[in-house]
Amino acid sequence: MKSTVLIALLFASPALASETWIVRTDLWGNPAFSTLTLDRQQSRLIGNLDGDSVTGTLTDKRMTLTATDSDARTSHYTATLTANRAASTVDAPDTNNPKARAAHTFTAVRLPEKPAGGPRTLDFRPTGYSNSFNADRPPVLILWPGDTIHTTTLDSGGVDENGVTRALFGNPQTGPFFIAGAAPGDTLVVHLKRVALNRDYADSLDQIVDRALTPTTPTPAKPIRWHLDRTTNRARPEGATGALANFSVPVRPMLGGLAVAPGFGMPPISTGDTGRFGGNMDFNEVIEGNTIYLPVQQPGALLYLGDAHALQGDGETSQYALETSMDVTFTVDLIKAQAIRTPRVESPTQIMVLGQAGSLDDATKAATAGLVAWLQKDYDLDQSQSAQILGSAVKYSIANLAGRSVGVAAKFDKSLLPPSKAIVAR
Repeated sequence: MKSTVLIALLFASPALASETWIVRTDLWGNPAFSTLTLDRQQSRLIGNLDGDSVTGTLTDKRMTLTATDSDARTSHYTATLTANRAASTVDAPDTNNPKARAAHTFTAVRLPEKPAGGPRTLDFRPTGYSNSFNADRPPVLILWPGDTIHTTTLDSGGVDENGVTRALFGNPQTGPFFIAGAAPGDTLVVHLKRVALNRDYADSLDQIVDRALTPTTPTPAKPIRWHLDRTTNRARPEGATGALANFSVPVRPMLGGLAVAPGFGMPPISTGDTGRFGGNMDFNEVIEGNTIYLPVQQPGALLYLGDAHALQGDGETSQYALETSMDVTFTVDLIKAQAIRTPRVESPTQIMVLGQAGSLDDATKAATAGLVAWLQKDYDLDQSQSAQILGSAVKYSIANLAGRSVGVAAKFDKSLLPPSKAIVAR
């Protein structure tokens, strides 16, 4: 229940009239995160904890709060405040026995005020990386809707633009970035302004994944080094001979990994995996100029990005695409109180929904259901109308065959649709 995760309290400075805190409550070893907003009227506190009403008092730096949920159950907090942090215990209803109580520890961190002057453009140089999509990892930077960030990513092996190993292999991610105001049930909007090569080589393999072949005798995979020509924007396998002696292909830089933190009850998830939160999607439309929509499942969303590819065919059938590091510039926005089922991508010409599951059948179902939901919500099409236009003009592509789950993208040309009613909030 929300009040159990109640979060705590706040007010390091009694001079501040309104504050927002992110609370971490330890529920029998499981972290739960929530958003607490408080206003002070002299010594009286009123506020909101994820929809539960909050009342309390503040004397010097000693705070007491009571949170009341929609069933009139109460949770009681007492905390001593230090700077922008608070820590103590909450006395809350037991989750199984309504007549029993349970005590949980919590910590709370106060968010800074939104900077004046409108959206910012920031440069972030990573000093650490994550090998999991994790709601309990401290954010590297706090952003507000409308902010633009320039940063860098490593390749899937943990190597940076200078050829230096900076992290463990396995798609290490830059982030997470905390987006102020994002709450479960919202949609995070990521505009990819720039996804650009920052070194002259990429690595791949010379094998084809099992899902793309009938059973064969396995042969050891060999690494393939590709030269990336940043003048002509083409890639060619180094040392190629025979029929590939003059082979080259235009690059199309993309992000294989883009995700928000998974929701309550989910453990940290490997950066090799996918889910409703995004993840190691390896969808080759996550490119410069496109917009990605992800369902927020934790306060602040907690955005991760990485696993860049200079180029990838549909399905990432060689297990590794052209793995490289990248310069990335993106802008974040929010669609408030509108949840989506699965990741979406929008290009200048298409809307696309990515279904991810253990089989191609289930991934196709998820992609189709997600696209129908988009058509109904933003384009005023009912079920019958959606079926008619999908039956005549939908396009499908296989996004990923190389991971533990597979991905299928359902695509539709925007030129065939009425204007969208979607509203992006800042």
